[in-house]
Amino acid sequence: MSKIAAIETQGIHHVSINVKDVDTALSFYIGLLNLELLERPDLGFPGAWIRAGEQEIHLLGIDSGEPLKEQHFAFAVSDAEAVHTALQANGYRPTDIRDIPNTCRQFFTHDPSGNMVEFNQRL
Repeated sequence: MSKIAAIETQGIHHVSINVKDVDTALSFYIGLLNLELLERPDLGFPGAWIRAGEQEIHLLGIDSGEPLKEQHFAFAVSDAEAVHTALQANGYRPTDIRDIPNTCRQFFTHDPSGNMVEFNQRL
């Protein structure tokens, strides 16, 4: 596949995910995962902007039904075991940690709205 030389991207700025309840989502993303809450302009519907490292997640307070089964996004973490333990201690049911040889350790859980979230520790 050839690349068009005029297009230059700089990475992912943000992903948007729909959540059933913004406050409950913030308890997960800010309260449990320790992400940073950002200022958000009034866009005419509920939501929140949060930062994870250099990227942002925009929570849209729009219930669009059940999330697609395998659609997910992933957080880079330095200690998959510690994150896994913290999620379990807070009532979440993450999958077992899976080792992909010479690549990563990974596991998945769902946020309070049912969105699948991966945690990925590069090796």
